[in-house]
Amino acid sequence: MVERLSPLDASFLYLEEAATPMHVGGLLVLEPPPGGIDALAALVEARLALVPRYRQRVAEVPGHLADPVWVDDRDFDLARHLRRSRLPRPGTEAQLLDLVSRLASRPLDRNRPLWEAYLIEGLSGGRVAVMTKTHPALVDGLSAIDIGQVLLDVDPDAVAPEPGSWQPARTPGGAELVLQALDEYVRRPSSLVGARHAVTDLRSAAVRVGGVAGGLLRAVRSTVLPAPRSPLNGPVGRQRRVVVARAGLEDMKRIRSVHGGTVNDVLLAVVTGALREWLLSRGEPVVAGTTVRALVPVSLQDDEAGSGSRVTSHLVDLPVGEPNPRVRLARLGYTMRGVGVPGRSMTAESLIALTGFAPSTLHALGARAARGLSRRMFNLVVTNVPGPQVSLYAAGGRMLEVFPVVPLARGQGLSIGMTSYNGTVFFGFNADRDSVGDVDVLADMIEQQVDELLGRAR
Repeated sequence: MVERLSPLDASFLYLEEAATPMHVGGLLVLEPPPGGIDALAALVEARLALVPRYRQRVAEVPGHLADPVWVDDRDFDLARHLRRSRLPRPGTEAQLLDLVSRLASRPLDRNRPLWEAYLIEGLSGGRVAVMTKTHPALVDGLSAIDIGQVLLDVDPDAVAPEPGSWQPARTPGGAELVLQALDEYVRRPSSLVGARHAVTDLRSAAVRVGGVAGGLLRAVRSTVLPAPRSPLNGPVGRQRRVVVARAGLEDMKRIRSVHGGTVNDVLLAVVTGALREWLLSRGEPVVAGTTVRALVPVSLQDDEAGSGSRVTSHLVDLPVGEPNPRVRLARLGYTMRGVGVPGRSMTAESLIALTGFAPSTLHALGARAARGLSRRMFNLVVTNVPGPQVSLYAAGGRMLEVFPVVPLARGQGLSIGMTSYNGTVFFGFNADRDSVGDVDVLADMIEQQVDELLGRAR
């Protein structure tokens, strides 16, 4: 028997459009490994056995009688997925991000395993970078975001295993896939209603998961007004622009200790202040009541302890019209506690019931929820994944930085991903090049907002 994609995994495929590829990206910047970029390539090859799904492709069932299945790619060639690039001199960050932007714009090939990794040389100071692209359908659980996870070790002297031999399993034919789907239907009649039918209409998802989802759907519609008009929303093209920013984690904790709230509240306040300044730089009308609504998936565990297996997503109205950063932080802390904001907090379980799917990684949850819910309900997605606060290594090279690249939803011109690692919070901004091409201005405002909150904390 083949392994069928779960409704969640299949939904990532069905909801994807040409202008909005759904792969989650990651940019890792490393000190040069002792063995150079060849050592990184050898490490990927050696550890590929740890992620068997990375040698499997998606096969459709004839007639779409059931969700697709995973089959071994008999023509698997690592060179098609692990590619090398070199930046021209002098290898600046701007040159690196220009390359990452082009790579993030390209959809993955559906006829092959749904991942790619680019080993990038030529960065200033002899550094190297790894750009990963992983389709959310490939990821299973919060513990594995992409192939970058299996490359990293706590020990710089960790020894990579010898590459093992691999023999692909036989690929079932179309008739066999149909028979297996029918057999599944006999044993579980509900299995025939796949994710494809659910994602075509939110109402069908409600019907499929029962009356609870229907009640949630009515509750969301009755308690959450449409998102405010924003230059962040509109038609999205096929080209992306990726920029980054950084902030000290200790600075976030210092601000929190003085002004209260959580580290996540402080990060949202920093993003809110940056959005305010960006809107003003564009000449957009910003008055006291102006807000930007964000879909914010956050961990239910303490945000300093690392991400947990349960998450909650909030529709948060970021108070960009508030000029006082301390007041912005206080308002956000109040909102994130859910006090006096009925209907705005939706647990992961509620999102599952509402859309018929379940969350995978925390970054991917933001992308999935952005498609499962109407885009009229929010303006952008903001994700925050706490990471390890110790150094990690790949082939002996210490990882210096790690930036998330969260995909855009239809009609959403900007997504913001945040990852904390080894004392620093790394911001990744993924923007539609046509409508939010000046996203670098927004990224430049991050440090300014941190300094302003720190000044008030002192």
